[in-house]
Amino acid sequence: MKKILIINGPNLNLLGKREPTIYGNQTFEEYFDTLQTQFAEVELHYFQSNHEGALVDKIHEIGFTFQGIVINAGAYTHTSIALADALSAVTTPAIEVHISNVHAREAFRHHSYLSSRVKGVIVGLGLRGYELAVRALLEMSIVNSP
Repeated sequence: MKKILIINGPNLNLLGKREPTIYGNQTFEEYFDTLQTQFAEVELHYFQSNHEGALVDKIHEIGFTFQGIVINAGAYTHTSIALADALSAVTTPAIEVHISNVHAREAFRHHSYLSSRVKGVIVGLGLRGYELAVRALLEMSIVNSP
């Protein structure tokens, strides 16, 4: 069974409460249940932390054994060379996701340290971006299978 880890960074634990006009009213845990139902053939795992080092540690932990990483690093997207280096150091392919259209927001959100280290970026499609990222990873995995 293919294993994919979804990683959410700082403040994404507040989905459903935080700025609902930008992020919606659903918690990620509620949405994750939907994803698990949609992708019953995949072993989906979820990890969220507000701490940069914990995110790096999780990438190191699974980065050679899982078939994919979906990462929404939150604000660390725009500041963390450590997360970018962690994604470069592992063999598991990753896709970067942002719930909001970061390019329609403050200028500091327009740059990502992660984008050059991942297979693709999904921006501004709400929580559905996670579903699309999982689908893309599965398609890549099938294409890249021996």
